[in-house]
Amino acid sequence: MAEKNIQIRDKTIFDGIFAKYFLKFLFKIFFKVKGWKPADGAPMGAGITIAAPHTSNWDFIFALGAAILLDIKMYFSIKRSWCLIPVMGRFMLWLGAIPIDRSSGPTGQVDQIRAFVERHKNQRIFFLFTPEGTRGPVDKWKTGFYHVAKDSGLPIFLAKVDYLNKVSGVFHSYQLTDDKNEDVQAIQESYKRIYGKFPANQYPAYVGPIPDLSDAEAVVMRALYSFKGVATKMDIAAKAKLAGMSTKMSTKMLDFLIEKGVLEQAGSTGSQENEPTYRLTFKGKGCLLHLFPTLAIEKTHA
Repeated sequence: MAEKNIQIRDKTIFDGIFAKYFLKFLFKIFFKVKGWKPADGAPMGAGITIAAPHTSNWDFIFALGAAILLDIKMYFSIKRSWCLIPVMGRFMLWLGAIPIDRSSGPTGQVDQIRAFVERHKNQRIFFLFTPEGTRGPVDKWKTGFYHVAKDSGLPIFLAKVDYLNKVSGVFHSYQLTDDKNEDVQAIQESYKRIYGKFPANQYPAYVGPIPDLSDAEAVVMRALYSFKGVATKMDIAAKAKLAGMSTKMSTKMLDFLIEKGVLEQAGSTGSQENEPTYRLTFKGKGCLLHLFPTLAIEKTHA
């Protein structure tokens, strides 16, 4: 096939009568028989979407089903050469492939995504990335998704295929800060709570479900997240009250959160009162991403 300019296809499997009626009907039956459901509260608009953990080809089927049931357009990156193959290339583009020329670096991909989002304002469009890069065991993530999100100005949508709770879809919209390592580590912590089909192969390793937290404790964690670095008990109490906390915050509650590993004592103020200061652990930040799906991550180093 002659070289030509190939762009993201506007109309894909997610458009038209075939998806809206036939495929939606099939996936409704499929999810009901399997006992699965799409995740609640999928965000509006466009986002760079992490698909993790990825340990089985079934992940794509459950992700596809959730997207169709929730009327979401889903796209994924693929080498441009695949899209040049007769018949196969057209089929891949119809499935939602984003043709990528590796020689142009991430810039070409970002430009395609920016132009596409501009043409389809206010639509739910998820650009899918698998940071593990393979279904087999790995010891780190590929972080290209982070740079694409940063350069395109889009949030990162955190998606899961949770085989323990049988839920598929996006559970959080993450707004990037100016600290890549902080962002990636917090996001990875949230994925330690998601059970893949073959958990022995997933990265980061599965460590168990979210610890039991009361509504009041969750509000305290959210309040503390809004501070830069650390905060005193008085600071946290004032912020939690503004967030609608109805019960009085006590030192005992903070101690419980420390025992659960979601909070840690960071030192003291150094003032005459010498008040202790607190901060969220990465475990706490990861739990927050599940507890508050629409929580806007502030541009802080909390």
